[in-house]
Amino acid sequence: MHVVIPVAGFGTRLRPHTYTKPKPLMKVAGNTILGYILDMLEEAGLKEITFIVGYLGDHIREYVEAHYTFRTHYVEQKELKGQAHAIALAREFVRDPMLIIFADTIFDADLHELPHITSDGIVYVKEVEDPRRFGIVTLDPDGFIEQFVEKPEEPISNLAIIGVYYIRDYQGLFEAIDELIARDIKTKGEYFLADALQIMVGRGARLETRPVSVWEDCGTPEALLNANRYLLEQGKTADEALSTTNALIIPPVHIAPGVVLENSIVGPYVSMAEGCVVRNSIVRDSILDEDATIEDTMLMRSLVGKNAKVRGRFRRLNVGDSSVVDFTL
Repeated sequence: MHVVIPVAGFGTRLRPHTYTKPKPLMKVAGNTILGYILDMLEEAGLKEITFIVGYLGDHIREYVEAHYTFRTHYVEQKELKGQAHAIALAREFVRDPMLIIFADTIFDADLHELPHITSDGIVYVKEVEDPRRFGIVTLDPDGFIEQFVEKPEEPISNLAIIGVYYIRDYQGLFEAIDELIARDIKTKGEYFLADALQIMVGRGARLETRPVSVWEDCGTPEALLNANRYLLEQGKTADEALSTTNALIIPPVHIAPGVVLENSIVGPYVSMAEGCVVRNSIVRDSILDEDATIEDTMLMRSLVGKNAKVRGRFRRLNVGDSSVVDFTL
């Protein structure tokens, strides 16, 4: 099985953080978004991955090669023409059924069953209360996918597409993408993967759905903080502060080695990366990246980037890497 992971987007909804790092490398509960995905693939015994990279793509390569032993390929998407266009760039490397994962989501799925699938593919879905916010699928009487619909005005189905696809008939998908581009079929100005899959269905492909019990979107600051809360509640915790002086830690938290806490209250739902310093402060429901410094303040529902410094006053913040925010003056 060949895994394809598109990571070429700018991650505009997570700026300012994504000015300096790709969205998949954002930290949540002690790991990166991409790290959670790759750990799952490693556990499932998958060996080969093609990354479709773009902006800051060298960061993706450096991270993967430093932490994993997959057989990897990297293809640059020089023009962001959409999901289907990105997948098509992997064609030269794919010789087996394909698992496509969009790296802005944390999910739980049984990947061990995939070699035994006899249909043309699987689209992973989650039942949602308001399908108008998502791309959804409808099913025919036999349980196969009949239609892909992007953000339907009427709730014709509550099966939201989570961004994970197993395509057994990978050649059929590439042919459908070719037709999609040749006919210039676009959604919101881009070539959507769902539209290519609809072409496959129109040609007689039998695509199934599989429900997932966990689907945590990580595409916005609010969603990233929610994912952090969920993962900490599920036990993705650690408490390894190097130095604590008059500090109270309220679980669940993830505190990496080398963190310094002085005269502070940290938690619940706080993730702190290596080298963070918190003095005379209260921090809850927040994510602090490497070497962030928090002094004389209160933070809640905040993202603080690498090497950033925050001082003084109660705030809710979204502070990018190497920033300085000083309210003490």
